[in-house]
Amino acid sequence: MQGAGGTRRADWQTPAAMPRRWFAGIFGVSAVYALGVVVVSSDNVHQTWGAIAACGYALATAAALLPKLLPGTRDYATNVAVIVAFVGGLGIPMGWLIAHGLMQPEVMVIARSGSGLVRHGAPYASVVSLAGTADPNAYNPYLPVMSLFGVPRALADIPLTDPRIWFALAFVAVFWVALRKAGARDASRWAVLITGSPVIAFTLATGGDDAPMIALLCLGFACLWTTDASPVRAGIALGLASAMKATAWPAVAVAIALLAATSGRRGALRFTAAVVAVAVVCAGPFLARQPQALIDNTVKFPLGLAHVVSAAASPLPGHLIAETGKVGHTLVIGLLVLAGLAVLASLIFRPPPTVPRAMWILAGSMTLMFLLAPSTRFGYFIYPLTLVIWTLVAMAGRQPVQLEWARASTTRAADSAG
Repeated sequence: MQGAGGTRRADWQTPAAMPRRWFAGIFGVSAVYALGVVVVSSDNVHQTWGAIAACGYALATAAALLPKLLPGTRDYATNVAVIVAFVGGLGIPMGWLIAHGLMQPEVMVIARSGSGLVRHGAPYASVVSLAGTADPNAYNPYLPVMSLFGVPRALADIPLTDPRIWFALAFVAVFWVALRKAGARDASRWAVLITGSPVIAFTLATGGDDAPMIALLCLGFACLWTTDASPVRAGIALGLASAMKATAWPAVAVAIALLAATSGRRGALRFTAAVVAVAVVCAGPFLARQPQALIDNTVKFPLGLAHVVSAAASPLPGHLIAETGKVGHTLVIGLLVLAGLAVLASLIFRPPPTVPRAMWILAGSMTLMFLLAPSTRFGYFIYPLTLVIWTLVAMAGRQPVQLEWARASTTRAADSAG
């Protein structure tokens, strides 16, 4: 939509420039979502988050509407609403859950893997111990880098060493850098707003392991979206993500296709070399020391091929089909392979020419992967949602600023100086 002077509207470049009804609507919808979690979920951890967060988002909605009641308070109201949503949607619920020892099982799994890393140099339970257990939480389906978030708890068993705190700090820091590098305006305010939204806050407060990895994915593609695009820096970011969890691997394939189309073979090779180097450094020692344990934990268990079935379950197609029996499980694995081959073929024959196009492909392929996975949760959709939000915010920041908004900002600056 065009504004004065033929420039694009800047309504979505910064939270402060949004129409009030839309800005307040973000928090209103967040409050409704939190209440929905309380009603729909049977998990006490989820319900606790929903009850506390709903109050925080309701207060943020009221703060966002202040300019309607008190003209001239737009920037102040924006900051208050964003902070209240962050504190009410993430800070207070996370603090309450940590103080009362409430968490999703993955928090305990990662804390235990960090303890194993510190005490024994091995984040995975041995094949012998796994053979004698019926507890799915005895398995560690994460790759070695994820165990680093459990190291603080291994050093001191206090609330501040809860892995969720470190997940949150890592996400905010890396996501903020990714926004800035991608060209987003007002990156700090966007980072706090998005982190405090249910998309991220719900995950961080209750579990959180996916959040820092998603931030690294955004950072990797941000390194390819600048005038001095760096395949090596992108490879390091995506290599770290790939050494945290296998769900990052599709991003590597998409990035290789993007670089092949935009930077040629040399750029794609430099990126691939960086990813492989990081993966070898991070995962190589554990593969050499515990090859079977690493495979049992990170490959067989997530695919449902271990003697213990993952507790991850949602009424999504892949899980429902896998639940029908051995034939259904085999069919789901086959569908996953076919879907992966279809995405790979599209990357080869129609590689993405731009970062936004690459992000749409990645978000779509991840959505398909989670729909077909035999062991899955609705929470996994944090990946495509966050990738899409990050891309849209960055794209809005790259648009020309509307002249009226620029003049208004200049006027406010002059008044402040006077």
